[in-house]
Amino acid sequence: MERFWSSARSPGRSVVVRSVLLVDDDADIREAAAFVLEDAGYHVVSAANGKEALSALERGLRPSVIVLDLMMPVMNGWEFHDNVRHNADLASIPMVVVTGDPMATQRADKLEVAAYLRKPFDASALLDLVGRIASPNPT
Repeated sequence: MERFWSSARSPGRSVVVRSVLLVDDDADIREAAAFVLEDAGYHVVSAANGKEALSALERGLRPSVIVLDLMMPVMNGWEFHDNVRHNADLASIPMVVVTGDPMATQRADKLEVAAYLRKPFDASALLDLVGRIASPNPT
């Protein structure tokens, strides 16, 4: 997998890093997923809940993809999703929903996201989904 996507292959052209906003309240999952994504060349910004993630977006972060847990304190994934989808500047950012709750998966079908990933997930599944969904996007 390429670590960077170049806008052109000639010298002097900029290199664009694909970025991921990783939103999960479980610090171990955040750290492990961030490590895997960063090792694959992604720039990762992590947030422990939807409120932190929304704040990062409001400050101008524009990730290539958002990896979003649904079950979190402070602001859960559904609330975060609604806030993002109702903001014209953010609505087009693709989301991958991750959850370990089988009932949440059924409810998540209504979210119209790019993909779902069931917890526990392996690194290759995460990289495959993010790689297919992420587009080059300066952050």
